[in-house]
Amino acid sequence: MDKFLLQQQVLERLAEDLLQAEQAVRAAHETATHEENIAENKYDTLGLEAAYLATGQARRAEAIRQAMANWRQFRPRPYDASKGIQRGALVCLVDSDDKQQQLFLGPNGGSMTLVSGAQLVQVISSEAPLGRAMLGKCEGDEVSIQVALTRRQFEVLRVH
Repeated sequence: MDKFLLQQQVLERLAEDLLQAEQAVRAAHETATHEENIAENKYDTLGLEAAYLATGQARRAEAIRQAMANWRQFRPRPYDASKGIQRGALVCLVDSDDKQQQLFLGPNGGSMTLVSGAQLVQVISSEAPLGRAMLGKCEGDEVSIQVALTRRQFEVLRVH
C-alpha cells in the first residue's frame, strides 16, 4: 500500500468536503440576508438562525482548510522499528476475534475510511485515543484503549 497515494486520497476527500462546506456557507448566508427573512417581530428568527448556521459552516470550512494544510505538509516516512509506530505509519491491528483492521496514522483533520485495492484503510489522527495508544509500539505489541465501559485490546500485526 502506497502511503503517498493514501495521502492524496485524503486531500481529495478534504477538497470535496471543503467545496460542500463553502456551498453550505453561501446558501446559509443567502438565507440570512434575503429580504423575505427580515424579522417582522421578536418571534421571527429564521434570518438569525440562518446567520448562526452560516457562521458555523464558515468555521467548518476553515477547519477543513487547516486540515488540508496539515496534510499537504505531512511527509510519511518509512517505519523505523527503533522508534516504533509514529505518524505516517500504516498499521495492521488484530483484535481478540481475529478481526484485522488497517490504520493510517496521520495529522489532525483526516479521519475517514479509504479504499486501497481491495482493503479498507481507516485514517486516524495521532491525537485520537487509538492513535495515541499506538505511538511507540512495535509489531507484536499490545495496544489497549477504553471505549465507554469496555476495554478494547489489539495486537500490532504489521507496521509499514
